[in-house]
Amino acid sequence: MKIAIASGKGGTGKTTIAVSLALAADGPVHYADCDVEEPNGHIFLKPTLNQCREFALTVPEVVEAQCTGCGECRELCRFNAITVFGSMAMAFTELCHSCGGCFLVCPEDALNKGKRLLGLLESGQAGNIGFSQGTLRIGEAMAAPLIAAVREEAAQKQGLVILDAPPGTSCPLIAAITGADYTLLVSEETPFGLHDLQLAVGVLRKLEQPFGVIINRADLGDGRTGQWCREENIPVHLEIPFERKIAEGYAAGIPLVHCRPDLLPAFSTLLKELTP
Repeated sequence: MKIAIASGKGGTGKTTIAVSLALAADGPVHYADCDVEEPNGHIFLKPTLNQCREFALTVPEVVEAQCTGCGECRELCRFNAITVFGSMAMAFTELCHSCGGCFLVCPEDALNKGKRLLGLLESGQAGNIGFSQGTLRIGEAMAAPLIAAVREEAAQKQGLVILDAPPGTSCPLIAAITGADYTLLVSEETPFGLHDLQLAVGVLRKLEQPFGVIINRADLGDGRTGQWCREENIPVHLEIPFERKIAEGYAAGIPLVHCRPDLLPAFSTLLKELTP
């Protein structure tokens, strides 16, 4: 089973919840950090990373001696990653989405398959927890393919898979949560938390995927997040209190269920409710 941990905004506590669920699991579990722009699950789980490989996209490289400037590749590309100047095609590989269409339509076979490094894929073990993460190359804007690679690696493992998704409601989130058996949206009792939770709920409903909510720092604010969830018939599975002890542990890289062991049964019960 794949459980995704997501939210509409950053800083709500996705990694706190994802790590807690992984530590609460009884059987085989694999933690996949899909927040490739800023992976931080390793700070809390402290895995031994014994595998590392580069992940790259296939991009076109123009063979000038063969190119006639016919423009077939330019007409096909919807991302303006390849164009024609005079009688010569030119590829802008930073815009390329690696669909491969340009290779198929070029009548002169004037495109070679080059590589564009997207980032690194790392995997290892954190005690009994399998671990994988992606790290996007600095300056790279296209996170979704690397997220898909992290998910593919996690899908090869046995047992429960915890997908720690990136923040927001754009393409990286979609790449992380699509096809998950259940998504836990982590929110907070703040106006920003409620606003961005509503955006994330809209995405999950559009995808027609089951989801519920966990409210972090639940005793702050005016309670409007929980009230809105009740009005929308959205299950609120857990409410985590705001405590200095928890914040100090987070700053020191200590998981929530180690700072507050009394919360571990709640996460174990939640997993039993969600898993068949």
